[in-house]
Order: sequence, then structure tokens, then C-alpha cells
Amino acid sequence: MAKKGNRVNVILECTEARSEGKPPSRYTTTKNKKTTPGRLEKKKYNPFLRRHTLHKEIR
Repeated sequence: MAKKGNRVNVILECTEARSEGKPPSRYTTTKNKKTTPGRLEKKKYNPFLRRHTLHKEIR
């Protein structure tokens, strides 16, 4: 049976990789829709660029 709640799975994608011609890195995480209604942004490691970059939620 499925859980009922406010938590939802989201995908975070690198914002800098496409402009540099590299493949974007993607991470999955969960967020609470009630406390964070906007799009999630986090600094994560991009192995293709070999540095930490800003990753934004995609839908």
C-alpha cells in the first residue's frame, strides 16, 4: 500500500554542465512539498566537471 504524505521524490540536475559541453550530472532526493513549495537548489559534486556546482530541481 502506498504511503500518504507530503514527501515527494525530485531530480536535481547540474546547471553549468550544458554550457561547457559536458553531460549534466543528476541526483535524486526527497523534499517536503508543504515546507518547500518552490524548486529545490543544492550544491552537489559534478564528476564530469570535477567540482561542486549548483543543481536545480527539474520536473
